[in-house]
Amino acid sequence: MKKSDIKKKETKVAEKIKDLRIRRGLSQSALADKAGIDRKTVNRIENSHFSPNLSTLFRLCDTLSVAPSELLK
Repeated sequence: MKKSDIKKKETKVAEKIKDLRIRRGLSQSALADKAGIDRKTVNRIENSHFSPNLSTLFRLCDTLSVAPSELLK
């Protein structure tokens, strides 16, 4: 898989996380607090500057009430 294809997939995951956060009525700070991560991390993920590790991804999914497979498809 090319780097550009990977970046596109990362961007789609970031967009889904942001969309879910907004639909749940959460600020970045609220999502971060509930997921037990730093607000800056949420910001970096949503802006595709950082790819979450599995632990962070699972925390976000749990907080947003979505299965990881939903974010990754």
